[in-house]
Amino acid sequence: MVVFRRTPAKTPWALAAVILVAGALLTAFAPQPYVGLPLLVAAPLIAGAMLSFRVTAGFACAAAVVSGALDVYRERPATALFVDLAVVGLIGVLALVVDVLMGRQARDLAESRGIAEAVQLAVLPRPAARVGPLAVAVGYVAAQAEARIGGDLFAVHDTPFGVRMIIGDVRGKGLQAIASVPVAIGAFRQEAEYTADLAALAERMDGAMARAAEPHLSAGISSEDFTTAVLAEVSATGDAVRLVNCGHPAPYLVHRGEVKRLDPSAAQMPLGMGLAKVAPPSGTDLPLMEVVSLPVGALLLMVTDGVTEARNHDGVFYDPCLSGLVGHCFGSPESLVRALIEDVHRWTGGEQQDDMAILAVTRDTNTAPTSPGLR
Repeated sequence: MVVFRRTPAKTPWALAAVILVAGALLTAFAPQPYVGLPLLVAAPLIAGAMLSFRVTAGFACAAAVVSGALDVYRERPATALFVDLAVVGLIGVLALVVDVLMGRQARDLAESRGIAEAVQLAVLPRPAARVGPLAVAVGYVAAQAEARIGGDLFAVHDTPFGVRMIIGDVRGKGLQAIASVPVAIGAFRQEAEYTADLAALAERMDGAMARAAEPHLSAGISSEDFTTAVLAEVSATGDAVRLVNCGHPAPYLVHRGEVKRLDPSAAQMPLGMGLAKVAPPSGTDLPLMEVVSLPVGALLLMVTDGVTEARNHDGVFYDPCLSGLVGHCFGSPESLVRALIEDVHRWTGGEQQDDMAILAVTRDTNTAPTSPGLR
């Protein structure tokens, strides 16, 4: 469970203090009465919305003391003194009420976020740092601070055919899109263990996603939900990668300061839209599966469109091949994932438009290669 604790921030504390001092000065030296009173009562309201209960109470008491002292200093009538104290006191009580309500809302939000994070971990568990001959790192960044679960997915699974991975993005909206994530992950884990060919694995997953969508289609909920995905398979020795791209942003090979996009030779339909029914035109050689080498020290980087469609203030999309990653050598998948997240954050100025999932792997030189026959 995530516990949310509000701590007095320097900027709101300073703002409330400046407003309180400004209100005191105006009340003391303005030619007309009540000029500084709005600022005096504004200080505890700001504290109530942004600071702790104790600090808010302090500002409320300070505003009342300052107001009363200045009325005495300016020799105002007792009636005006009591009226000012009543107004300041009432606003101070309202500030304390605001603080209590804000604290309750923050705790509810923290509880909701904790539940969402638990669901996210149950549906989308983080893979181990070492899987077969690979070192693995993942990253997930929600577009909104309150969100902790979405339609992006990833998984890494050691199988008799090598280490297999998937990264994907469930299209569609709402709970239906989120519900498709465990379907895709479950289908991947089930079929990856028994399906020898990676292309056949993609077809089996396509069938599973299509079957899962049939109840929604029959109910007329939606006919446009699908899942883009990249399936990857690394051999037992870790020197080759097989890729099947089902309508997803292409992965990247990061090696010796270069970032190369691994575009597919032929476009494929996303999962759940009848991939098995789409065959290459007769007489042409458009392979469904690509094979690329994975040299020692190279990293395979797989992302969702939250990365490739991140835009700067001029509306230009982020391109890893032209990004700050170029020219840097990364010693681990973790360092690459961190660098990519930071670079996208700089590119967008912190205004992230979509969730982004990142999966990076490299050959683990500290792990001896394993043979599928020894598993």
